[in-house]
Amino acid sequence: MQNKTILTAEVSEEKFHRMALEVAENLSEDNTELIIIGIEGAGKFGIEGAGNLIAAKVATHLKKYISIPVKTISLHLDKQKPAVITLSEEINFDDKNVLLVDDVSNSGKTLMYALKPFMQYHPKRIQTLVLVERMHKQFPIKPDYVGYSVATAPDDYVQVEEVNGNISASIASGE
Repeated sequence: MQNKTILTAEVSEEKFHRMALEVAENLSEDNTELIIIGIEGAGKFGIEGAGNLIAAKVATHLKKYISIPVKTISLHLDKQKPAVITLSEEINFDDKNVLLVDDVSNSGKTLMYALKPFMQYHPKRIQTLVLVERMHKQFPIKPDYVGYSVATAPDDYVQVEEVNGNISASIASGE
C-alpha cells in the first residue's frame, strides 16, 4: 500500500480555522448554546477519538469569534457496527445548537447513526462537520462543513493521524 499525504498538519490547522469561521458566521445572529460533539471510535484506518481531536481544534478557533457558550463532549460508537451509542455527558439538547464532528465522511453511515441519541430531543439545529469528505455516499448525509473533499477509489482509505497534537491525513492506496 502507498500513502499519499492530502493534508499536512499546517494545512489541517488552516482547515479547522476556516470551518470555525463558517460555523461562527452561521451562528452570528444566534444566542443559543452550542454543543460540539466529537465522534470517538476508529474506522478501519482511523485513530480512536479523532472526532474529539477535531472538535477540540474547531472549538478553540470558534471561541475567538463567538460569544455564546460552547461546550465540547464526545459520542462513542463502533463505526463498523454502530448499535450502541453513548455520550460522555447526559445533556438535554432541546433548543440547543448541536455540531457533530467526525474525521472522515465516506458512506455517511457513522454520521447517520450518530444522530440517534438526538431523536428524543428537539434541538434548535444539528449540523455536521468533517475534516475529510469522500464521495461514496450510501446514506442521505451531506456534511455541513467540510475541511477537504477528495474523490477516491472505493478501495482507498483515508488515514487521519495525530502526532503531538497535530492532525494530518493521507490516502492509503493499493496502487
